[in-house]
Amino acid sequence: MKTGVVIPVYNHELAIPDVLAAVLVHGLHCVLVDDGSNAMCAAVLDRLAAEHPHDVTLLRLAANGGKGGAVLTGLHHLAQHGYSHALQIDADGQHDAADIARFTALSAHHPQAVINGCPIYDDSVPKGRLYARYLTHVWVWINTLSFDIRDSMCGFRVYPLAVVTALTARQKIGSRMDFDTEILVRLHWRSVRVINLPTRVRYPSDGVSHFKMWLDNVLISRMHTVLFFGMLWRLPLLLARKLRKNAA
Repeated sequence: MKTGVVIPVYNHELAIPDVLAAVLVHGLHCVLVDDGSNAMCAAVLDRLAAEHPHDVTLLRLAANGGKGGAVLTGLHHLAQHGYSHALQIDADGQHDAADIARFTALSAHHPQAVINGCPIYDDSVPKGRLYARYLTHVWVWINTLSFDIRDSMCGFRVYPLAVVTALTARQKIGSRMDFDTEILVRLHWRSVRVINLPTRVRYPSDGVSHFKMWLDNVLISRMHTVLFFGMLWRLPLLLARKLRKNAA
């Protein structure tokens, strides 16, 4: 196994230095993907890349295309450079980077699986967003006919890159806040095992949220609809898999 880290960054100039420092402690090469950030954030990223020339790769997108597009840019970069796995973590400091060792250790024992962060929230989580997540949870459980994915919206996970590149070569994945959920459901449809790992989450250290209430809710609703109809024509296969699993 060769694991790298992907951090999508969009105007998180206050949080990203501490996040990067906490990630680099684990000895993993880190790909920062600048998703069209402003000049202030871009300058911070340039400085961090210059300070860690052997440990950090900076990729820069000309315009903001969304979190999903930035993550996929980083995943494909790692795959093209000989990495077998990629750990995704957000740039805003909401994830506990100390848990990276737990994610990578579990991935080493289950290299074909996605290790999926399952959030344990503290009091900083906005209650409205916490309750709204459950609607997506229910749709994911419907669209996979299982409870295998406990939380599909946490951007802290480890991917086996071979299955991601195979999927994205044939299937367009949502490029914004719909990405995290859609790629997990589609990998599950391809019989990729999802292992849920509890991890502490806080909201966010720099106070920056890039969730666009109207646009992202529309995209997420559209994604659930598309996945639902995709589930319907996969229904015989999913039911057969469920019966085999129950029989075992």
